[in-house]
Amino acid sequence: MDPALRVLTESMTRQQRLVLIIAVLASFVAFLDSSVINVALPAMTGELGGGLTVQQWIVDAYLITLGSLILLAGSLSDVYGRIVVLRVGLIGFGVASVLIAVAGSAEFVIAMRAVQGIAGALLVPSSLAIIMSSFRDAAQAKAIGQWTAWTSAAFLAGPFLGGVFVDYLSWRLVFAINVIPIIVTLILLGMLGQKDIRRAGVHIDYPGAVLGIIGLGGPVFALIEQGNLGWAHPAIYLPFGLGLLSFAAFIWWQSRAKNPMLPLELFRIRNFSAGNLSTALVYGALSIGGFIVVIFLQEVAGFTATAAALALLPVSIGNVLLSSFFGGLSGKYGPRLFMTAGPIIAGAGYLLLLGMGQSVNYLVNVLPGILLFAVGLSMTVAPLTAAVLGSVSAAQSGIGSAVNNAVARVAGLVAIAMLGVIIVGKLDVDGFHRVLIVTAALLILGGIVSFVGIRNPTKSAEPSGEQPAA
Repeated sequence: MDPALRVLTESMTRQQRLVLIIAVLASFVAFLDSSVINVALPAMTGELGGGLTVQQWIVDAYLITLGSLILLAGSLSDVYGRIVVLRVGLIGFGVASVLIAVAGSAEFVIAMRAVQGIAGALLVPSSLAIIMSSFRDAAQAKAIGQWTAWTSAAFLAGPFLGGVFVDYLSWRLVFAINVIPIIVTLILLGMLGQKDIRRAGVHIDYPGAVLGIIGLGGPVFALIEQGNLGWAHPAIYLPFGLGLLSFAAFIWWQSRAKNPMLPLELFRIRNFSAGNLSTALVYGALSIGGFIVVIFLQEVAGFTATAAALALLPVSIGNVLLSSFFGGLSGKYGPRLFMTAGPIIAGAGYLLLLGMGQSVNYLVNVLPGILLFAVGLSMTVAPLTAAVLGSVSAAQSGIGSAVNNAVARVAGLVAIAMLGVIIVGKLDVDGFHRVLIVTAALLILGGIVSFVGIRNPTKSAEPSGEQPAA
């Protein structure tokens, strides 16, 4: 066991240990799927048909429902309890994963990916929220660091396992492997025995959910399909316009709804608003950068799925080894320095990847940039999460986590949808380089936003509201 994790768990109660393990495993499921999908895309479209557009939809069908409904998960947790919502999310994710594993068409895969997104919307916010309600102050920052490190193991194991399955067995097993951690987590939830916390008088914001789905789905559909139909086609500009109007109506409704999905007053908190803006930039970059590198290595540079997955292995190793370390430093010295330097270093790593061309030498063209990116990302993730969620009270941790995750997923959704606009046609070296530059620019801008907007918190009494679990 990681020495840092041993020290942390030895100071916990049995219930806190179970909470941390459950949170890690529940998030592991969603992160495993996210880390595997890019490696499997070429094989999936090779068997089921379709090119870049279908690959974008396989990713974005998940992100549309995830990004739209992840805010609703906060209200669902308040009404039905975090444990119940977590359990439903795990079961739904498992069923959808099995159905994808036996899918006979790309359209069915896309539909089930949307179902996975619905289930995924219930997982990560709830798992983070039970951490936030069980740990405070430096212990909380360290617990988040451990959560980040161990869920990063999904990014370590996922691509490699996915590559091996794609090359030697079947891409379908990429989705079937989700079942194992889901079953283990459901068993541990039964062992936890923690009383669910429900808030009286909370109502589900169904109008907000509908407006959010249309507001995201319309523009994303237009951005992905514009390369096939053109912007002048009514099937493109009408959904785009309707989506923008729906998103504006969503913001208007949130300012007036009795129980809004998105409490706009949270954005009056400096670290919360600045942290979420940085989140949007950083996670938009992570989504578009990770997608394009793996696809380029396979479809242009001729790497196998396993080799493409191994190419990014240093990123996962760096997160596992360093996230807890930087999470602890963030708790001691504050997150601002790490949230500033981390994304800028990561952006510099992507600029180093510009040496990749039609022929790729991994040691010369890929590894230096990947190593630099890995260090920068490890500096960023745990401090960013701690800064955003640490800025709200324990009672608001559920919705705070949901908002931050929604921002991250929506940023990834829009970034993936924009690929066709950036690449302009079929993926080639020039289009790939344009995506790398956009990725680096987003990361560097995320660091600048953190430097300007984030303030290191002062030690204070625990925020009023829900108390940590015993």
